[in-house]
Amino acid sequence: MRLRHIEVFQAIRQTGSVSAAAQLLHVSQPAVSKVLQHAELQLGFALFLRVRGKLQPTPEALLLEREVDKVTESLQGVQRLAASLRREPGHRLRIGSTPALALSLMPPVINEWTRRYPDTRCELASAHTRELVQNLLMRELDVALTFKQPDHPGIKAQALAHGVLVALAPRDYWPDAELGLPLALDELANAPLIGLSSADPLFARFERYLQAIEPPPRIRLAVQTYSLASAMVESGAGLAVIDPFTALGASRERTRIRPLTPALPITLYALTRADEPGPHTLEGLLQLFAQHASEQLQRLSL
Repeated sequence: MRLRHIEVFQAIRQTGSVSAAAQLLHVSQPAVSKVLQHAELQLGFALFLRVRGKLQPTPEALLLEREVDKVTESLQGVQRLAASLRREPGHRLRIGSTPALALSLMPPVINEWTRRYPDTRCELASAHTRELVQNLLMRELDVALTFKQPDHPGIKAQALAHGVLVALAPRDYWPDAELGLPLALDELANAPLIGLSSADPLFARFERYLQAIEPPPRIRLAVQTYSLASAMVESGAGLAVIDPFTALGASRERTRIRPLTPALPITLYALTRADEPGPHTLEGLLQLFAQHASEQLQRLSL
């Protein structure tokens, strides 16, 4: 099938008739009929049958539709890339981050940035690291913030800040005398720990530390994001080991934070494309992210 065949095929599937498909495609009805006939002639089987005045797909067409959808998605990706290449450099910044950073670090930074540069338009997105990398490669983002340094030749990672994982617990979980003291890993033995997805890079490292603890923590609840883990801690469901930015955003009235010992270090990275310079305003934005990240991390030692 040619691309024009696919376009007509999907238009008919969407509208149910040749005339409506022609209107959708802004072409004449005979033109649509001719393309459909040519496609069926090349394929050697019918794509549609008329049933009660509407065109219904044949079984063969339904099988083809799965592959046709993949082609359409690829074409849409090409269109998005072309639109990105047409943009005016420097007038728009497209910023992505992991969900944890989108809720904790991004809001104050972007708020300050837009006050400094009111003529710059910021577009914000939240996704996991793998999707952020794909969006960067497709030029749908200019920069992405994450805790994971991806191993990809097309991506450059710049370290903005260094911190440690922390334990977040309900307010009355630890005695007052222990607050402010580091939490030894063996104190997590048999603790009601809220787990995270095994695909999370930070929690995957943390799980390796847990292997030496006897008895192991009781993980009866697992969540997908640090923000949801924080919310569950606030509800009293247990304690969680999460990034410090999310922990600092939790309610101080309902939670308490303790760093772990031995420390489990983490790094905040800014990801950009390795093969081209970013917008001229990007470096200033990254400095602002680094400044705010450092200020937030200093609160842990107060």
